[in-house]
Amino acid sequence: MKRNRRVKILATLGPASSDPAVIEQLFMAGADVFRINMSHTDHARLATLVADIRAVEAKIGRPIGILADLQGRKLRVGKFGSGPVAVAGGPTFVLDSDPTPGDATRVHLPHPEILAAVEVGHHLLIDDGKVKLRCTSKRDGTAIVATVVVAGRISDRKGVSLPDTDLPIGALTEKDRNDLDAALAQKVDWIALSFVQRPEDLAEVRKIAKNRAGIMAKIEKPQAIERLAEIIELSDAVMVARGDLGVEMPLEKVPSLQKQINRACRKVGKPVVVATQMLESMITSPVPTRAEVSDVAIAVYEAADAIMLSAESAAGKYPVEAVRTMNSIAEATEHDPTWRPIVAPQRPPPEATGADAITSAAASIGETLNVAAMVCLTQSGSTGLRAARERPFVPVIALTASPTMARRLALVWGVHCVVAEDARDVDDMVDRGCRAAFTEGFARPGQRVVVVGGVPFGTPGSTNMLRIAFVGADGSGAL
Repeated sequence: MKRNRRVKILATLGPASSDPAVIEQLFMAGADVFRINMSHTDHARLATLVADIRAVEAKIGRPIGILADLQGRKLRVGKFGSGPVAVAGGPTFVLDSDPTPGDATRVHLPHPEILAAVEVGHHLLIDDGKVKLRCTSKRDGTAIVATVVVAGRISDRKGVSLPDTDLPIGALTEKDRNDLDAALAQKVDWIALSFVQRPEDLAEVRKIAKNRAGIMAKIEKPQAIERLAEIIELSDAVMVARGDLGVEMPLEKVPSLQKQINRACRKVGKPVVVATQMLESMITSPVPTRAEVSDVAIAVYEAADAIMLSAESAAGKYPVEAVRTMNSIAEATEHDPTWRPIVAPQRPPPEATGADAITSAAASIGETLNVAAMVCLTQSGSTGLRAARERPFVPVIALTASPTMARRLALVWGVHCVVAEDARDVDDMVDRGCRAAFTEGFARPGQRVVVVGGVPFGTPGSTNMLRIAFVGADGSGAL
């Protein structure tokens, strides 16, 4: 089974989509990777979902990626004595260390790290920015006195965002560590880390993961934008988490930031996912708005590796329809005559390595000769990533002996993964490449394919060889 598009689709599982039959329907509708949100999933449920996804994978015969999304630090105000309160613009409002229930003038903030780190002039956003405060003074690290910039209502346990403040705390909570251990025990393929502020936030996760899963940094804080290049360097992939990013930064900046993050990831060959509210109206409606269709299409024109559904597939009334709609939009966009002229100029120059030179040449040769497919033999996944970095307009098939790597590459733009044994020699490499292109439905007898691999075979990072071959009548290869 092959997709008729290059961009990949992530679908979040939840109450509307946890049944094994629905998971299979989501895959058949177009989902390539499934996201499990650890904010709403206990370890027993995680194990069940992973088992159900693997059962679908075995039935369909295609690698399926699984992403476990860690909750991250949830900063919240305390409770109020008499229900929600309305705060008016102008007067002061105090957030303090006193656990007494709050009122219209103050509330408990059970986070001493915030009380210590916020400085005069810093803003605090309550309930996704519905109420905006600006710190005007502090009281010995026990209270923040703030002016109400944007008035509104505040109720118990609403979230607090700090767009101006760099908190001196790591991204992992105790819950995250437990969830991370559970996810790794279930052999998920990707771990998403929430609320990354600095590259150091990734160090602990990487130390625990020990390359058992790819690490995806979610970009949703201004502090992460300031150190974006360093964060990308230490990540295996990046998610543009536009929901929280749009809360902590002016909304009008989010589209350009999405473009900047995508281009920065493309330059170094790291997968990038565009997420949040892509088809939001489909939570309750069977069809999206025109603006949502355009939003999805823009991400496809940017050649993002993947686009993601959150509540649309997790808790909406139409989870399968949402995936099917996103798939249709992506296919239509990639078949638009203007898609290629838009994507082609975005290609970054190859890095000065033999492997990058080989994959860049393979993409160029493939397009010049209009080959049926570009086949990459990859052990560590790096050759598949390099091929995707070129955004070639010929199909890319990644042959790997590792089911784990095939699942991880399910996230990557344009890569169709096939699990196969390592090649024994050059002739076997060519034959395996041609047979894969033939059996997977990409090539017919007489068509040419480009095969990329490395000697010695089975050695990670050894890409140093390129062959052009013809597909024989039985699918075998001949130079």
